[in-house]
Amino acid sequence: MQKQEDAFPGIPVFPDDVPTAPLLRLSLKNLLAEDEDEIQKLSKACEEIGFFYLDIRDAGEATNLLADADKLFEIGTDLFELPLEEKQKYDFSAQKSYFGYKAQGVGVVDRQGNLDRNEFYNVSKDDIMGVSQPLPAPDILENNRNSFESFIQNSHSIVTLILKLLNTSLGLPESTLAKLHRLEGISGDQVRFVKAPPQPVDDRRTALGEHTDFGSVTILFNRLGGLQVLPPGEDAEWQYVRPLPGHAIVNLGDAMVKFTNGLLRSNIHRVVSPPGQQADSTRYSLVYFARPEDDVPLRRLEGSSRIPELEEGVVEEAINSKDWIIRRALGRRIDVPDIEYDKSVGTEMLSRRLKV
Repeated sequence: MQKQEDAFPGIPVFPDDVPTAPLLRLSLKNLLAEDEDEIQKLSKACEEIGFFYLDIRDAGEATNLLADADKLFEIGTDLFELPLEEKQKYDFSAQKSYFGYKAQGVGVVDRQGNLDRNEFYNVSKDDIMGVSQPLPAPDILENNRNSFESFIQNSHSIVTLILKLLNTSLGLPESTLAKLHRLEGISGDQVRFVKAPPQPVDDRRTALGEHTDFGSVTILFNRLGGLQVLPPGEDAEWQYVRPLPGHAIVNLGDAMVKFTNGLLRSNIHRVVSPPGQQADSTRYSLVYFARPEDDVPLRRLEGSSRIPELEEGVVEEAINSKDWIIRRALGRRIDVPDIEYDKSVGTEMLSRRLKV
């Protein structure tokens, strides 16, 4: 049976009879204290699957992130209640921008052309923090900029901590990773709201297709199941990631794979209909995506004896973070011209395809 501490008030319980990923649970409090055992768990999680739970409770001021998330869940719920015509005013994909609104069914989830079943709204970190000019936005977002700023600052501080500890584990020169991900740097960092309504009982399929994340570190909050990971290995099967109160789900993205030539993992995942009784509820998610700054080349970093050398004859693609993210973010949109599906494929999916 599900423990009370693992349940969300007012949310149908996550069933016990579905395969769940045995992700490591890390303590933010212990990571902040630079506890050696906790740092070793972090390295293990990042090298073996690239996903882990992060317990934010009892972590001093960092626990403010939980209150921030609660507030933004309320804002996101109200945001998606706006009329579709109003939300579509903020779809900037025609300008090759992944910020703003994405309607349900404008992206494909597979090569057969099946369409996605969720709505997004992406809020730019640079906009909120004053790094760039503000983008047009609905009043509900404009009136809550302080809430976004707090959430971004607290999320980014966790990202910086993770990068600092991985930097040490990798033996890179001091602050190598952190300097590529400055809060004040121009980047594709964003807050994402996601809404996925209940799917038809006779057609509950993938809502968001299998993919890896584009950037460096993802911090996810959700209360309903539906997220699944595909563990490494040829015979691996999809496993649900059970949401846990007081925890964020953290995973690495493709940039960390490229920086470390595959030592760190950006694991394949997808979103399907929630399991059990949860399938009849609308699924909301809140995400902070941290990406390298726009002009950072996505290639193997120098200065670490732990990072594998490139194989003989391998030439890395010359692409910076901004171009990589645009290609990945818009590659599955059916309404964006001159973007190829195959070029939207991430690092692990590409490597698995090459091995077949």
